Amino acid sequence: MDTIYLNDLKIETVIGIFDWERRVKQTVSLDLEMAVDIARAAASDDIIDTLDYKSVAKRLITFVGESQFQLVETLAEHVASIIREEFGVPWVRVRVNKRGAVRYAGDVGVVIERGTRPGS
Repeated sequence: MDTIYLNDLKIETVIGIFDWERRVKQTVSLDLEMAVDIARAAASDDIIDTLDYKSVAKRLITFVGESQFQLVETLAEHVASIIREEFGVPWVRVRVNKRGAVRYAGDVGVVIERGTRPGS
């Protein structure tokens, strides 16, 4: 199984548990790794035979931008579900980064893996 990845997808959203966080949009960054067999697409050279990462990005920009979760954990779970259910991806690794959430830390967030990676 191959991997299609999308890194540092920056999206403005309402996220956080504090009152001030509920009143402003903050930037989260998503890193995605998605298990996909690209052999057919490599042979056909046709987008229809692969995972269209632009479509994934557009869907997540809309979803995350309109969401208002308190926890990055919740956001990560929903992102993983969208990728698996709507795009037919059997395994995904989602990293949600919320820069500036902890003073003196460069970044903070969560990494989750959902599904079973074929061939594992």
